[in-house]
Amino acid sequence: MDDIIPEDFTDEDLPEEEKWYRGPAKIILGIALGILVIMMVVPLYAVKLDPSPKGVPTLSEVVPSDFDGGNESIQGGNVYEYVSLVDGRDSRVKLVVDRIVAESCESGQRVCHAKALFYFVRDEFDYVSDPLAFDYVKSAPLSLASSGGDCDDASVLLANFLGGIGIETRFVFVPGHVWIQARIPDALDTYKEDGWINLDGTCQYCEFGEIGLPYVEMDRRYV
Repeated sequence: MDDIIPEDFTDEDLPEEEKWYRGPAKIILGIALGILVIMMVVPLYAVKLDPSPKGVPTLSEVVPSDFDGGNESIQGGNVYEYVSLVDGRDSRVKLVVDRIVAESCESGQRVCHAKALFYFVRDEFDYVSDPLAFDYVKSAPLSLASSGGDCDDASVLLANFLGGIGIETRFVFVPGHVWIQARIPDALDTYKEDGWINLDGTCQYCEFGEIGLPYVEMDRRYV
């Protein structure tokens, strides 16, 4: 009967060495459980809010070996001619776009789709300089067939890719370089610059939304 706890028993009746378990221990345990819940919930929320590709396929995995890139191109000089090479309806490009996003992201994740297409161009498209005499700008199918090109070609390719999933883009021209910006309302504001997201397909160290430091303060022309 000595083990029966009296009805009026409180923590103050505990020996000093046992009071710690009933006092600070409860608080510490509660804080630890709270942190654990936060650690479980926050990553899940972040993934939903800012999804990333689970793995972007290689060029050889999405571009058939017999891919017909045609021969459409322009000679640079008139920046407005770049727009003529952007056609989101091209079935050859659309096939590649769909393969990339289907293998990289879950259905309906628009931001993830844009990331996958950007990383594909950045990582799978080899940089190849133009002739010294003139700028040679390839169409998106021709760039896919050649698997390489310069900043003009990468920008045209990425603009076609994003246009293929209904994302608005524009070209950004600075002396000696060009990249694109995309308008994606669903993306985090941290990626945006005046509502647009910078995407430089030839900047190997740039992440989604970044541009190379030399171009940050340069005067720009948007098309």
